[in-house]
Amino acid sequence: MSAEKIKCLIIGSGPAGYTAAIYASRANIAPVLYEGIQPGGQLTTTTEIDNFPGYPSGITGNEMMEDLKKQAERFGTDVRFGSVSSVDLSERPFKVSIDDEKEILAETIIISTGATAKYLGLESEEKFKGQGISACATCDGFFYKGKDVAVVGGGDTACEEASYLAGLCNKVYMIVRRDVLRASIAMQERVKNTPNIEILWNYNTKEITGTPFGGVNGAILAHKNGTEKKIDIHGFFLAIGHHPNSEIFSKWVKTNEEGYIFTEGKSSKTNVPGVFAAGDVQDPVYRQAITAAGSGCMAAIDAERFLSENK
Repeated sequence: MSAEKIKCLIIGSGPAGYTAAIYASRANIAPVLYEGIQPGGQLTTTTEIDNFPGYPSGITGNEMMEDLKKQAERFGTDVRFGSVSSVDLSERPFKVSIDDEKEILAETIIISTGATAKYLGLESEEKFKGQGISACATCDGFFYKGKDVAVVGGGDTACEEASYLAGLCNKVYMIVRRDVLRASIAMQERVKNTPNIEILWNYNTKEITGTPFGGVNGAILAHKNGTEKKIDIHGFFLAIGHHPNSEIFSKWVKTNEEGYIFTEGKSSKTNVPGVFAAGDVQDPVYRQAITAAGSGCMAAIDAERFLSENK
């Protein structure tokens, strides 16, 4: 089977991928975008989005991603369903296999495969995703203003999430499986000195409770001494880390210890000329739809300039 030759391949379809596609198609470099196993990315698991500019009444994650997809297609992006199964970035054009069935030769690649939030693996977790369970306090905290919520985790991220939520919510429980926090001393002090944060030491979450239409209403916690505790909450926030979806590229592109792709300075350039990264796969800090979209714009501009310089 002969390989398909293209100028720009975009891998992933969240805000970063679709924004890259909009800019790349307007730059006339005929991008092809593969949506991956979760078309639309993490935002499709979010119910309401209120912090993305331009939507004064809010919008659902699915609607926003559909809007971005239509906008990319309007300018000529070839959006396809499928996943990248292997890559060879040793030389240009880069060899990319789609679902082990189709081969593409790409002059440039934009990696926008995102990151996946780590979950506890509870059945009740899956049941209430988007109905009180969240992995982003900055994204969803506003919906729990004046209510009681819980944050799972003991590192810097958990402390940051708890501190942020404490400014919005009535009470914040921190569920910590050990008797110490792993966070920096400064973050520990901030949490311990915030009156409406209560740290529950040596607890694991056994079950999240709720109703089909009302969402989360509580959690059952198991102490390491064998006792159980029930807390009444409306929001359950996971802060036990994210996993960047970069494994398939890690043989070629530089990543940090957690797997986030390194980009050069204030650019989307990886260590492989012609390969760019955008969105959460290279951003362990902000992880917002708006910052992902911005980095997608950068990646498309970087790719277009690279193609112009390497005709």
